[in-house]
Amino acid sequence: MFSGSAGAARLSIIVVVSLIIIKVIVGIITGSLSILAQAVDSFLDLFAVTITFLAIRVAAKPADQEHPFGHGKAENIAAIVQAVLILAAGGSIVYTAIRRAYSTDTFLSSTEDGIAVMAVSIIASVLLSRHLHRVAKKEDSTALLANARNIAADVYSASAVLVGLIIARVTRIEMIDDILAVIVALFIFKVGFDVLRNSFGGLVDVKLPEEEENAIKAAITEHFGNEVVNFHKLRTRKAGSQRYIDLHLVMPRHITLEESHSMTDHLEKDIQNRLVRTDVIIHVEPCDANCPMCQMTCEERKS
Repeated sequence: MFSGSAGAARLSIIVVVSLIIIKVIVGIITGSLSILAQAVDSFLDLFAVTITFLAIRVAAKPADQEHPFGHGKAENIAAIVQAVLILAAGGSIVYTAIRRAYSTDTFLSSTEDGIAVMAVSIIASVLLSRHLHRVAKKEDSTALLANARNIAADVYSASAVLVGLIIARVTRIEMIDDILAVIVALFIFKVGFDVLRNSFGGLVDVKLPEEEENAIKAAITEHFGNEVVNFHKLRTRKAGSQRYIDLHLVMPRHITLEESHSMTDHLEKDIQNRLVRTDVIIHVEPCDANCPMCQMTCEERKS
C-alpha cells in the first residue's frame, strides 16, 4: 500500500498531519515555543510532502507532443522547493531560540508532556525517513529522496527540543534549550544546501555520475576490436528518475546496414539493463579509414 512513490508520499502526509496535531496541542498545554516551532516545522513538512505527491504524479506522466522528453524535471523542481523549506525551518528554529533567549518570562510547564511528544515525534520521523529513503532509492525519485532528507532533518531539531526540555526540567536552566536548538539548526542548514545542490543539477542538465558513465563506456568498449571501431560525443543527463544518453558510434565500413542496426539495438538494451529508466540514442557513422588507430580486421586492413 505504501511501497511505491505515490504510496510513500501518502504515508508521509498521514504521519506529518498526525504530528502537527499532537505538537500544537502539547505546545499550547506546556507553553513551549520550541514545541510550537516544531509544529511549524512539521507544517512545512506537510507542504513539502504535498508538493512531492503532486510532483510524482506529474513526473509519472508519459511523454506527449508538448513534452517529448517526459515530465521528470517536475521532481527536481519539487526537491528545490523542499530545500528552501528546510532552510526556512532552520531559520525559524534560530529565530525562536534567539527570541526566547531575550525573554525573561518563565514559559515552560508540564514538561513531561513535551518530552513524551518529542520522543514520539523522533521515533515517527526516523521510521518515516528510512522508509522514504528506501523507496526513493528503489524508484530513483529525486523528490522523494529530498522528502526523506527533509523528514530526517526533523529528527535533529526534535532531538534538540527533547534534550532541551529534559535539561530544563532537571536544571531549571531554560537557555540550554535555545543553545542546542541553534546548534541543530546548523545541521538542518547543511541538509538544505545539500538537497538544493543535488536537485539543481538536474535542471541544468549536469552529466550522470562518473560510475554510471563508466558503465555506459564499458558496454561499448567490450565490443572493440571485433564489432565496433570507436565512439565519441557521449552526452548524458537526467530528468527526475529518467536518464538520457546519446553518443556517436563508429562502425567498420564493410558491414551492412542490418549489422549496424543490430549492434546499436544490442548496445541500447545492454545500457538499459545496466542503468534503469534510460533512453538511449545512438548515431552511427563509418570509420574514417585511419587504420593505424583501429583494432579491427577488415578488407582494408588485414593482419
